[in-house]
Amino acid sequence: MPARLRPTAPIAADAVLVGDPGRALALAQVLLAAPKMSNHARGLWGYSGETPGGRPLTLQSTGMGGPSAALVLADLGELGVRRAVRVGTCAAIDPGLEPAELLFVTEAHAWGGPGGGGGAAVFPDAELAAALRSELGGAAQPGAVASLDILLGHEGAPAGVDADAADMQTAALFARGAALGVAIAAVLVVAETVAGGRISDEAAEPAVERAGRAAAAVLAA
Repeated sequence: MPARLRPTAPIAADAVLVGDPGRALALAQVLLAAPKMSNHARGLWGYSGETPGGRPLTLQSTGMGGPSAALVLADLGELGVRRAVRVGTCAAIDPGLEPAELLFVTEAHAWGGPGGGGGAAVFPDAELAAALRSELGGAAQPGAVASLDILLGHEGAPAGVDADAADMQTAALFARGAALGVAIAAVLVVAETVAGGRISDEAAEPAVERAGRAAAAVLAA
């Protein structure tokens, strides 16, 4: 039995990963024909079932931040997950990115606190990422992501971050996935911008749903 997850339903070999437990529930209701809760331990809600096309799929929340996401991914790997797509949110650093726009992640860097700088680039699984990018088509912009411990705009956040957008999980998931032999790719919804624009969770949901549908389609292929 994994250290953190306590599955109460079968875990599929393919998974969509989200940070927010509520978002896991919302996407499960969209992507699965008859979702069953597969985890509620530690508040990390997960749901398993079949897509309308009959493919097993798990939706699993990973909590907040890279360490939580990496630990959840390790448990999922122990439970048989072999491919996963992160569907999350990010803060745009590139002023050309607009709220609710989709960002296909080409590479990620773990970025430290003040003066910490960025770590070496980590990359998504090449085959899964190529399929996801093709599925998204022109609906998503490609870009690099800096994964932070402290969100931009908050006290102690790093300065001079060199990336198109910032989040808190993608670099950890890419690195841990490579170590575990779990193929990982990611698509993020721009939830805020450097100019101060921010959208509510409700306003972000249509974009999250588009990203989730693309992830499920790729995993079903």
